[in-house]
Amino acid sequence: MKTDDGGRIAADFGEAVNMTAAELEGWLGTEESRAVGDSPDGGESTGHRSGRRIIEILRKKRGDLDEDDYAHMRKVVGYVRRHLAQRPQGDVTETPWRRSLMNWGHDPLR
Repeated sequence: MKTDDGGRIAADFGEAVNMTAAELEGWLGTEESRAVGDSPDGGESTGHRSGRRIIEILRKKRGDLDEDDYAHMRKVVGYVRRHLAQRPQGDVTETPWRRSLMNWGHDPLR
């Protein structure tokens, strides 16, 4: 990967993920977090699994990120952008929409 590509991806990821590793870890431990999202095999949802991966990425130094990390960062940015475009009307505080985004490291109320 070219250095400027990595920088762009990291910047986009930094904008998309507005929760700290500790905040996301705490959120993922809640029942509300586990209750939302697609789980193709009936187990952990895709978003919940992604959240655990985001925590790993947030805890790494930029120089320690590898191609798989950058690929996941791109996936997170795409998901957050698509999901934000589907914002429901009204108060979203206690909605599955917000909870799903939070599994991906983005709290839309910030």
